[in-house]
This record gives sequence, structure tokens and C-alpha cells, in this order.
Amino acid sequence: MAYREVPVHQVRETLRLWLAGEGIRSTARLAQLDRKTVQRYVEAAQAAGVSRDGGPDQLTDEVVGLVCEAVRPVRRDGRGQAWMSLEPQVEAIAEWLGKDVPLTKVQVLLARRGLVVPYRTLHRFAVERCEFGSGRATVRVADGEPGVELQVDFGKMGLIPDPHAGQRRVCWALVFTAGYSRHTYVWLTYRQRIEDVIAGCEAAWVFYGGVFRVLIPDNMKAIVDVADALCPRINAAFAEYAQSRGFVIDPARVRTPTDKARCERTVAYVRGSLFAGEEFIDLADGQRRAEVWCRQVAGQRIHGTTTRRPAEVFATEEADRLLPGPPMVYDLPVYGHPKVHRDGHVEVARAIYSVPYRLRGATLDARADSALVKLYYRGQLVKVHPRQRPGGRHTDVSDLPPGRAAYANRDTDWLRHQARLEGDAVGDFAARLLDVELPWTKMRQVYRLLGLARRFGSTRLDDACAKALEIDCTDIAVVTRLVERAHAGLPDVTAIPQRLPLRFGREPGELGGGR
Repeated sequence: MAYREVPVHQVRETLRLWLAGEGIRSTARLAQLDRKTVQRYVEAAQAAGVSRDGGPDQLTDEVVGLVCEAVRPVRRDGRGQAWMSLEPQVEAIAEWLGKDVPLTKVQVLLARRGLVVPYRTLHRFAVERCEFGSGRATVRVADGEPGVELQVDFGKMGLIPDPHAGQRRVCWALVFTAGYSRHTYVWLTYRQRIEDVIAGCEAAWVFYGGVFRVLIPDNMKAIVDVADALCPRINAAFAEYAQSRGFVIDPARVRTPTDKARCERTVAYVRGSLFAGEEFIDLADGQRRAEVWCRQVAGQRIHGTTTRRPAEVFATEEADRLLPGPPMVYDLPVYGHPKVHRDGHVEVARAIYSVPYRLRGATLDARADSALVKLYYRGQLVKVHPRQRPGGRHTDVSDLPPGRAAYANRDTDWLRHQARLEGDAVGDFAARLLDVELPWTKMRQVYRLLGLARRFGSTRLDDACAKALEIDCTDIAVVTRLVERAHAGLPDVTAIPQRLPLRFGREPGELGGGR
């Protein structure tokens, strides 16, 4: 697996597990990180003042930002030096592995060539670049303690009418199975989005009366961003949802149904017992009947493996050991990785928000819930905005480059003030320019006026504006010529040259007529 920068939510999850009492080894397994990586983040957190006695409230955005800054290395293309040194040897490594040479022996052969790399780096390189690895035999896993493990998987059921679409649509069932009691809950949906998975989990906590400590999902696309044979990358939205509800995500391996065997067999049972031969009015009707089926049929049957009724086992041995149920409806956030535009703004959920202008061209991490939008850069919280509707915009004036705020906000009062600082006549001239129905249409002329002050000096400009105002002239071009002539030492043209007599001119009295 290639090196990747650990995202903010995974750093927070790692520290939360450690604060909850998990050891370094178990935290690394649950957070899908290397033990050495976990150790570095824990040491950085302790250096930042985080203590196990303080609880998870210590993990503020500022503290997590300090930890990220202290731990994350700067690596070109996301690869370490050891990995890059293996690239020229990829053909030789593939050839050795093709001849069934053990990977430990490959490490020795590379050392003979003068290339010494850690075994873990070599293993990741061989898996990704040389297709190293093979399936292993499985064993029957113990059920574990009551109230700990809940397995979940999507299963395709059949067609259910959708009144809004005016046709029958494929229905999917999100099937939850308790690892100890085998008590089952079914949530029906037309789609497999992250919103549907979280809605199903929320309904499951209500059904079970609490939250299980460990959730074992399949590598479904709604939860897993990048499927990997060793370490799938969990969707940021679902990882944060797990943090809010207090359970740990322990996903099954890619194409390994035995990792969630209890739920895998239950999907077929739901399809055959609940859906086969049945007709449903709509999805709501199917959901009502599915909950009745979970309690009265699936929960009351004699399970083939445990030889007990799942609902009874759950009520007597598991229900009291669950975590408390959620106190309120979960506010599902939206995540993104927007790039800062040239104007110093980013787009999140179809709305525009400002960031400090120094970050132009950078790629940020964005999190938007129903109230706030948070923007992160390399783990650091750089901006917080109130959430805007799609098409809206929120700009913080302090984010704009110096001197650009007035132009961006069409602040004519600021322009009047700046012109007044250059002289009374300049201020009066600018006020006359802006004294129109749409003053922002004259802003460019006032900017030109201020530019003349920087170029030729405030004194010459003030004199020129005074002369222009004397003849009731508000033409910026006239003021420009007056300043340029004064700068060049040319005399002002104060008199209008006398015109030549017109050949066919007549006196006014002559036009009175001959009558």
C-alpha cells in the first residue's frame, strides 16, 4: 500500500481510541494504521498536553492541528525515500516473487545489491506493484462478548413500487445481525448512499435500544472510499458518524465474506423469508412489515447455530450491555476537497466561501453540516463560515488581499474617505463623481483619481480638482490633463481662444424679420 497522508478524522479517531483505553496495538488495528504511526500521533498528542485522564473533549480542532503538524512528514508524491529506491528494482522483485522466492529472501537479495529497506515498506511495495499475496485458510471465529459486535451488509431484495417515480424500483435491504445473539434488523432503501446507511444505522439503534460497540460493515462504496486488500479507507462522513455514536468501525476485508459470516448468511434468509412471494404497496409498507418480521419471525425462530431464539438471547444477555442510544437525530455533514480559486474562494456544497488569500491554489479539506462550514489546510483549521444555501456566498473581508475589500464590496464610503485624505478639493470631486443613482458605476473613475495622487502628488491633484470644480466640471479626463500639464510645467489654458468671424454670420437683430 502506498504512503498516504492520514486525514484529520482518522487522526481524531486514533486519539479517541487511545483515550478510551485502547492500547497501541489495538488502536492501530481499529484505526487501520501502522503501530509506529499510532505511536507517533500519541506521543505528539501527549506533547501537546493531551492526557488520558481528560477525556475526548481535549481533542479540539486546535489540538488535532498541532498533532498533525508535529507528525506529518513532507514527502514528494506521497512516497518515502525507501519506496522510491525500490522503483528501479520492480522487475527484479516481480521476477523473484514469480519464482516463489520468499519476501524475506527478496529483502536479503536487495541488500546484496546495496539496497536496504524496511520489510514493511518492501511488503507494501510488493503488494501494490508486484501483486504479491494470496488467500489464506479461515477458521471459525468465536462469537465474542454480548453487546459488542454488529455485522451489516447490503442485499438486493426485489422490486417495490415507488409512487413518486410511478414505477417499480429495485429495493435494497441493509441487514444488521448481532454477532452474539444473531438478532436481525432490516432497513429498506432504494439506494446505497451514505445518507441511507446512516439512516439505517439510526433506525437500528432505535430497534435494538442502544448502540453496539463495534460495527463490521462490508466494503460497500457508501462507507469505504478506497477498497484495499489490507486497509480500506473509511469514508470521512461515516468515520465521524461513528465518533459521534461511540462505536468502532472494523470493516471486513475486500472480497472476504467470511469476515462477516453471520450477516452474510442472514441476507439470503431475509430474501427468502421476508421478500419471496410477497407484494408490497410501497417502501413504507415494506419497512413496517420488515420490522414486524424481524421481531416475530426472525427473532423468534430457533437459530440453526445457537439453537436458541435470537430475540430472547438479545433481551436477556445483550440489551443491557449496549451503549446508550443517540439522544438526537444525527446532523449528516458534507465533505469535500475544494481547490482555492484565484479570487480566494472555494465551493462547498454548491455555495461559495472565502479563505485567506495566501492559500490561493491550495487544496483544502471541507466539512459542512447544517450550521457551519469548516475548512482545513494540512490538518489546520483555517476558516469557519455559517452554512449558506446552494448558490449563496459568504465572504469575510479580512480574507481579501490588502486594499481589495472596498472594491469587492463596492464600498463607496471608503473611497470618499480615501479621496478626502488627498485634499479637500479631491474629496469634493470624488463626492461629485459618486453622487449618482448607481454610485458603484463611478468607482473606476475614483480609483483613477487616487492613482493620479500617487503618481503626481496630492498637491497638484488638489489644485487640478479645484480648478475643475470652479467651472463645474466632473470629467476625470480634464483633471488628468490639468495634472499632467502642471507636472510638465506648462501653463494652464484659462481663456477660450477667440473664434474667427464667420463668413455668413448674422446679428440677432437681423433675424427679427422685415415685417
